[in-house]
Amino acid sequence: MLEPKHRKIFCLNNIADVGLGKFRKGYEITNNIDDAAGILVRSADMHEIDFHENLRAIARAGAGVNNIPIDKCAELGIVVFNTPGANANSVKELVIAGLLISSRDIYGGIKWVRENSNNPDISKLTEKAKKDFSGHEIYGKTLGVIGLGAIGVKVANAAVSLGMNVLGYDPYLSLKSAWSLSPMIKHADTPEEVYSQSDFITIHVPAMDSTRKMINSTALSKMKDGVKILNFARDVLVDEEALRENLLSGHVAKYVSDFPNSTSANLQNSIVLPHLGASTEEAEDNCAVMAAIQIQDYLDNGNITNSVNYPETNAGFCETEARVAILHRNIPNMLSQITSFFGKNKLNIENLLNKAKGQYAYTVLDISHKMPDDTTERLKEIEGVLRVRRVKERD
Repeated sequence: MLEPKHRKIFCLNNIADVGLGKFRKGYEITNNIDDAAGILVRSADMHEIDFHENLRAIARAGAGVNNIPIDKCAELGIVVFNTPGANANSVKELVIAGLLISSRDIYGGIKWVRENSNNPDISKLTEKAKKDFSGHEIYGKTLGVIGLGAIGVKVANAAVSLGMNVLGYDPYLSLKSAWSLSPMIKHADTPEEVYSQSDFITIHVPAMDSTRKMINSTALSKMKDGVKILNFARDVLVDEEALRENLLSGHVAKYVSDFPNSTSANLQNSIVLPHLGASTEEAEDNCAVMAAIQIQDYLDNGNITNSVNYPETNAGFCETEARVAILHRNIPNMLSQITSFFGKNKLNIENLLNKAKGQYAYTVLDISHKMPDDTTERLKEIEGVLRVRRVKERD
């Protein structure tokens, strides 16, 4: 059976109206999650949710997807999207603020003014007190940027504009990021090169097994005395117990993080913000718009952009009699079994697109004839097929 043209979307968090306004006529925002073909989410935890068979896609209005059970969704044939880069400028601006507040004791100065706000001689006291809050300029200092994705590139380029020397490290640098980087940025071959040369270090990598606690006692020991560390990516990237010792000894002069927890909130010589990186109206709007466009293109056309569990796939618009999309395991003989099914049923394949990502693959076929009513059920009988969608058919 062809999927309905009228589709329902459930918002697990408040999603900016400018994003919801991107859905075409025929879409409806529903209050019943079990009716939804798609879910829009920001930070709500989805790990304990039982997904209804109606659900086709989840779009995270943001970059991190730790709140979504990615593997479970892949097994159910639910495509999970995120919106990388949509909040990059917002985070970049806060990182630059972090650079400044780590180099100048702005926070201490503000605190002093508030504590002395009722003193009639505050103006005279200021001249004497301000020496306690002196700091350093960032001009001419070296900033090490670990991770040159959408945010890291913007931070690196902004730091160059502020007169800093910038050393960047990313073993998986994309072509898009490479083209976007200022030619003034020096490329490091190893993290150790960044550690040993940088006055400031900012990390912009995803939270994975390979990056968890990457800033550990070994990494810290290779850093310059008085280094300042900025973490606007994820708290799990830093071994905060090891960091505590280095903050107390003064080896690390300052730690600025956007992720408060019971450890980081109590670290000496640290400034911890309440996860404000993407908390701007502009970032929320950008993320909502990107999420809405991506989930709608998938539901309407079967195209996948910025998915974390299925491959990037763009088959454009269907111009034939019908389009079918198959989510399946990335195992041998899948494609031949799928095409054989259509051949046996005398259904001509005009266009075929097959892509894989890790354990999972995605095949989109444009068919020149109307498909039998039981096409979906029969394709599901192929071992390794997880979900079949009859995306479009002419009336």
